[in-house]
Amino acid sequence: MEKLECIVRAMNDKLATNIVAIDMRETSPLFDYFVLCTGSNQRLLNAIKDNVEEQCELNGYEVKAIEGLRNSQWILMDLGDIVVHIFEGEARDNYNLEKLWGDMPRVDISEYLK
Repeated sequence: MEKLECIVRAMNDKLATNIVAIDMRETSPLFDYFVLCTGSNQRLLNAIKDNVEEQCELNGYEVKAIEGLRNSQWILMDLGDIVVHIFEGEARDNYNLEKLWGDMPRVDISEYLK
């Protein structure tokens, strides 16, 4: 399973909503994709983060760093070529990364959400 699919499926398995993958290859020399999702509360954010971490490890992908763990409304995971953003709804609206990177193409992840 490719890394992007692994991440999206892990998010979806833990009931993350509004999962979006943004192709950053044209802009960033450091990473290829942003993957964003929303969790309804702190406990769900941590469950999503834990599942992404576990599924990546099972599939041989290294999580290099995680920031925003305790009582955070935004958890960031660095997986090298993919950066994962797990938000509570209000924080996602406030930071609005989709608008900031609105000119970047979206990746069709619908096949991973079945």
